[in-house]
Amino acid sequence: MSTEVRVPTLGESVTEATVATWFKKPGDTVAVDEMLCELETDKVTVEVPAPAAGVMGEIVAAEGDTVSVDALLATISEGGEGAAPAKPAAKAEEPKAEEAAPAAGGASVDVMVPTLGESVTEATVATWFKKVGDSVEADEMLCELETDKVSVEVPAPASGTITEIVAAEGATVEAGGKLAVMSEGAGGGASAPAEGGAATAAPKAPAAESAAKGAKDVENAPSANKMMAEKGLSASDVQGTGKDGRIMKEDVMRAGAAGSKAASAPAPSAPPRGPVAAEDEAREERVKMTRLRQTIARRLKDAQNTAAILTTYNEVDMTEVMALRDEYKELFLKKHGVKLGFMSFFTKACVHALKEVPEVNAEIDGTDIVYKNFVHMGIAAGTPQGLVVPVIRDADAMSFAEIEKAIAEKGARARDGKLSMAEMQGGTFTISNGGVYGSLMSSPILNPPQSGILGMHKIQDRPMVVGGEIKIRPMMYLALSYDHRIVDGKGAVTFLVRVKEALEDPRRLLMDL
Repeated sequence: MSTEVRVPTLGESVTEATVATWFKKPGDTVAVDEMLCELETDKVTVEVPAPAAGVMGEIVAAEGDTVSVDALLATISEGGEGAAPAKPAAKAEEPKAEEAAPAAGGASVDVMVPTLGESVTEATVATWFKKVGDSVEADEMLCELETDKVSVEVPAPASGTITEIVAAEGATVEAGGKLAVMSEGAGGGASAPAEGGAATAAPKAPAAESAAKGAKDVENAPSANKMMAEKGLSASDVQGTGKDGRIMKEDVMRAGAAGSKAASAPAPSAPPRGPVAAEDEAREERVKMTRLRQTIARRLKDAQNTAAILTTYNEVDMTEVMALRDEYKELFLKKHGVKLGFMSFFTKACVHALKEVPEVNAEIDGTDIVYKNFVHMGIAAGTPQGLVVPVIRDADAMSFAEIEKAIAEKGARARDGKLSMAEMQGGTFTISNGGVYGSLMSSPILNPPQSGILGMHKIQDRPMVVGGEIKIRPMMYLALSYDHRIVDGKGAVTFLVRVKEALEDPRRLLMDL
């Protein structure tokens, strides 16, 4: 049975496109939704996924051809066996393989590296929770991988026994790479893969096909990959603006030669290690930095090297916000199923201030200033693995309850290392709450390419002069770090004053004052 691959809807008022790149050729095995080719219009780049699994047949529209909406691009033969011819030959050469499989206790299954996230192509094996010979259940966690942004758990694809660990702890693996081999069913032995190699070729194919599908899901534009290779950049050094965070050629161009040099040589940013006495060295412990920590270190230093960071301070009387929260927190929880915290007030106050001072919600792109007519609010969160910044998209259109639910959900996912790369990209402004750790005052560092970040701090009772009288009030210091290249002092101070006013009189938020 043959399935047609046709040009999808290209967008409003767009009727034709050019075939930019084919990622498959006739005879290749493809999985459902695996990217087949890329089309370019005068506005966007469109990926064309496989409508069915099978084998690529005829490619009707070659690279460079102009095609209209719903035009035929190629055909796929459903249910095709791309590797079928190799199986009989393997069995003929090793007739004992079929007899060895039952003795081994079941078919061999490869444990593959899962999809790691947008623009992430490799990871480090952090911890193995099982060893060779251990029995496992389907979906039981086998190991944990670390990328430069998130931790990824790898579940068992089937019930059985671990027969071989291919990638040990500390090894670097690519998306779709092999981590281990296991034997399905009870009583699997370590010798199964060697003796049953030919007989188990078929079960391995679906796993590899699935891994290939995962790798293609995060495929960057080929022109972007080529330029990154030329400039010495990795995908983590470039922020993608394409669909689902996909890196385009223009994104690599924006990263620039300066970013390339900083990314390729992060070590010189640290002073050289001085001489250490032998007795002191014996009492030291040397631990390799995780990928996440390396990325945090590089990005923070890049921010200092690139932006003209300046910080302005103010303080806010939290009396009214605390009173409002105490009055309605039980009713809020009962109606919305989530606790009313301070973060929703601060998010709303920042959204209100960003409308008046839009340059704090903008970014620099070469010699242009890009003003954002929306607010994707980054909420910095400390996790056991390091600092991450999940993004609450379109926070300016959310209610208090929606903001609290989004923060709670993404905070929990951040602590569990479950955030995807897409959930941490595209922020326009960031809030960092050091007060939860007891910080009284600090100067937050920008999260590039953003131009502003608000630092919250500990609420502390202090004597204040109110109406000519000294009263004890719950006070919090606020810090706004901003990029002085785009934000002037007047704008920064105005922003912080508007946040202060909105928090000291929350009614202003309702009246948009």
